[in-house]
Amino acid sequence: MTAYLYGEFVVEDAALYARYRERVAEVVAAFGGRYLVRGGQVEALEGELIGRRVVVIAFPDRKRALAFYRSPAYQAILPLRLRAARGRLLLLEGVEGEAPV
Repeated sequence: MTAYLYGEFVVEDAALYARYRERVAEVVAAFGGRYLVRGGQVEALEGELIGRRVVVIAFPDRKRALAFYRSPAYQAILPLRLRAARGRLLLLEGVEGEAPV
């Protein structure tokens, strides 16, 4: 079942965040992940956004998403994001087949 990493961030150091962005895509791809959303315009239809930078990454399954996050390669660059931006990162499980209405 597909799993998603969903992040909302406020970037406080654009130069440092750019260094993180340059390196993270390669690590995402190594674990079978692909970006569905990476920046772009965000509009809150209900509730409040934590940040203006939203990222959604799809992984083949929860195991691969966790393997990505816990990997030495990602843990080596994670401090860049943590210093450059504040926000939240959530792991979401998708639905199998069609979602019930």
